[in-house]
Amino acid sequence: QVQLVESGGGLVQAGGSLRLSCAASGSILRINTMGWYRQAPGKQRDLVAAITSGGRTYADSVKGRFTISRDNAKNTVYLEMNSLKPEDTAVYYCNADLLTLTWRTLSAWGQGTLVTVSS
Repeated sequence: QVQLVESGGGLVQAGGSLRLSCAASGSILRINTMGWYRQAPGKQRDLVAAITSGGRTYADSVKGRFTISRDNAKNTVYLEMNSLKPEDTAVYYCNADLLTLTWRTLSAWGQGTLVTVSS
């Protein structure tokens, strides 16, 4: 069993900053990709940023404002969000593509954390 627990969401004014964290735990042998997705009301869930051993990927809308990082020892991924805009308002979900202790590949999701940016 694998769990992803997110934290750090909240209400912030436009131009402000927030830092999201996501810790993975459970029967994990190896985590390949960790990432953040977001879903605004009435919209689909889209990739915000992802990180692997080979590098980082960002959605065009957050390039230069958001930074994804990872602590492999803690199985934790972070999303530093700066210069936040009202259009960044969404539920942010953590995702991990991993290999379990029973050699099963799994794409695990967190429960989501709400980020609200006021204008």
